[in-house]
Amino acid sequence: MKKVRWGILSTANIAQKTLIPAFDRAENAVVAAIASSSGKAEDVAKQLNIAKSYTSYEELLQDPEIDAVYIPLPNHLHKKWTIEAAKHGKHILCEKPASLTAEETNEMVEYCREKNVKFMEAFMYQFHPQHERVREIIRSGEIGEVKYMRASFSYFLSQKEGSIKMNPNKGGGSIYDVGCYGIHAIRNILCAEPVEVQAHAVIDSDYQVDTSAFGYMKMDNGVHAHFDCGFDRVFRAEYELIGTEGQIKVPRAFRPDNNGGEGLVIVQKAGVTREEKISCDIYKTEVEHISQAILENGEPSYTGENAIQNMRVIEACYQSIKSGTTIHLN
Repeated sequence: MKKVRWGILSTANIAQKTLIPAFDRAENAVVAAIASSSGKAEDVAKQLNIAKSYTSYEELLQDPEIDAVYIPLPNHLHKKWTIEAAKHGKHILCEKPASLTAEETNEMVEYCREKNVKFMEAFMYQFHPQHERVREIIRSGEIGEVKYMRASFSYFLSQKEGSIKMNPNKGGGSIYDVGCYGIHAIRNILCAEPVEVQAHAVIDSDYQVDTSAFGYMKMDNGVHAHFDCGFDRVFRAEYELIGTEGQIKVPRAFRPDNNGGEGLVIVQKAGVTREEKISCDIYKTEVEHISQAILENGEPSYTGENAIQNMRVIEACYQSIKSGTTIHLN
């Protein structure tokens, strides 16, 4: 089978521990090179059996044997290196959030389209089939008409000092880091877009980033939704839907890999509880999905326009936090 030859821009932990192993498990992809401006690329390449290493991102992008790049850089660098990669004809898998604003994401998507390269924001959780199962249950009418959805993603950040997640100049903050999942899930599961957004946050007095946030969204299909996120509490990565006749809980929504890839859908109706367990290697599936789109010259199911829309909602949350008002979206 033909494989897409990937380059990795950075020796970030998520690349080393999660994505590079996923590329190794994928049937249609191979990591052919890694680059780092910190001087660590050569050592990481040896440790992970990667053929080539570069001391700068520019060198990797100039390599004609690289078809695509994965970008796990800090949030504020996503736009710059997406543009640079596209300029060199490389397809792109970019970590979430795609950028810091909807305008930036739009520029990235448009430039990639102009250069005829594929672009996909790396929301890996969505490739787990438990979410399509949830949509199937909703469509079946089993829980009646959906009235409300809540999504939560939090964890405790024990080491704040030196963390890019606490750096306001590098796209730090809990909404950018984990709140984006809840926002995406609400849009994704409900197949709807928010028309009103209101958010509140706890801002760290030393670092000036949101260490936790709470958001409300009124969707264009009439469903009401809340999300919460934070660095200051126990780990939670879940969502639930409340209908007129029952409810659905998905307690492993965003990190089923913590349970060996096993997702869990819990349906409660008329005093009866049913559990459905569904397994999937989400990172491998994500890598194979974008790689297949590249090989077939197709489009990823998660489009650039969808990434732009998610950034619009994130941006509206920050606008609401700053202004203390409800933000209305078209």
